[in-house]
Amino acid sequence: MGSAEEEVIEQASNARRERLRALRAAKDLSDISEDESADVHRSNNTNTTTKEVVATEEQSVEQAAAARRERLKALREAKELLSSDEKDTRQNGSTETEDVEETEEEKRLNMKFRNYLPHDKKLQEGKLAPAVLPKFEDPVAAAPLTSEDMEDPFVNIAPKKPNWDLRRDVQKRLDKLERRTMKAIYQLMQEEKEKEAMVGENSVTED
Repeated sequence: MGSAEEEVIEQASNARRERLRALRAAKDLSDISEDESADVHRSNNTNTTTKEVVATEEQSVEQAAAARRERLKALREAKELLSSDEKDTRQNGSTETEDVEETEEEKRLNMKFRNYLPHDKKLQEGKLAPAVLPKFEDPVAAAPLTSEDMEDPFVNIAPKKPNWDLRRDVQKRLDKLERRTMKAIYQLMQEEKEKEAMVGENSVTED
């Protein structure tokens, strides 16, 4: 395919060169038929310009042909690379399928009997041992719930007061205050006992 396109490009470039040569010859003949003095000068100028134009056109045609050849080479190399990659993938896929088929055949041959004992001695080798269940301890029975962790089920059923969330947030502070009040009451009771003892001693001494 690439060689055919290159031949077409070469034929087109050759035809273009022949047309340019014919145009050059026609211009030369038309310039000679005019006055000799002025025509010679003009013909020289036109010849130089036509030569330059022809040279530039030939160069552009050659550059286009070279660029097209390079593109064709690049396309050809890309096609070769793609074809080689496809071949490699096909080979890898075929090897993988063969491996899978071999493993499946091995699995089919190595039959394992869990709940059935065959009569054939060769097949008896594939009998599996009975499964052993692991022993585990019941975590609920091992750690019984204390009375503090247990909640009264009727508390959640009964309707709550509108300030229950405030009491919940302030309950810790109330507990601290309760402990302090109990401690203060105990201290006051001790002081009263000491005062009573002192009063009793004073009365005894006065008597």
